[in-house]
Amino acid sequence: MSVISIRDLTKIYRMGDISVHALRGISLNIRASEFVAVVGPSGSGKSTLMHILGCLDHPTSGQYLLDGRDVSKLNDDELSKVRNRQIGFVFQGFNLLSRTSALENVELPLLYDSGNLTAAERKRRALEALAAVGLDERTEHHPNQLSGGQQQRVAIARALLNAPSIILADEPTGNLDSRTSVEVMEILQDLQAKRGITIVLITHDPQVAEYASRIVTFKDGRIIGDRPNERQRLAVDELANMPEPVEETA
Repeated sequence: MSVISIRDLTKIYRMGDISVHALRGISLNIRASEFVAVVGPSGSGKSTLMHILGCLDHPTSGQYLLDGRDVSKLNDDELSKVRNRQIGFVFQGFNLLSRTSALENVELPLLYDSGNLTAAERKRRALEALAAVGLDERTEHHPNQLSGGQQQRVAIARALLNAPSIILADEPTGNLDSRTSVEVMEILQDLQAKRGITIVLITHDPQVAEYASRIVTFKDGRIIGDRPNERQRLAVDELANMPEPVEETA
């Protein structure tokens, strides 16, 4: 079953008298629990696609069905519920609040969407999410006390808080070193394999795309390739063969 289905999707940005065609009639189906990498150079349209899939932007034309629902027919409240409850977002820049702890950063979605939860319940769920990404001993650390990889783990924990069925990850390894990038990819692969979460990974790096089970290639707003990845890289195996890292300090 397709959790995401788009047909003849276009997106045109108007800049004065100039029209910028970011998406040019693309069609794509993504099945539930699939791990799909969308790869292409800057300006190819992949981030525009992610914003539309995440209900952060509207297409100029075409159809987007999310779990069979036509997204164009949802009102603002319904779109907000989709973003808060069905989709988790992970970005290159982490987007953490600098003056709050890892625990408080992870709790934020519950403050906005689940006001009827007690403080104890919010804390419990945030602690579980941090434990799931291996940060149960860093809950009170602020972002400036965490490495880049640890900050990205906090961002992933925050994305998990409302048990989304889909995670949209936009260049999640863009600010990370090689080993830390593999660690982040291990988490995403684990979430797909063990929790059945649909992962859509946006990247410009073909090597990062190889961690997905399917690779969709963009160029100039069009899909020019869509193939199963028969040589999927397994992050857990790569980490096992890497030397142990030097202890990170903030």
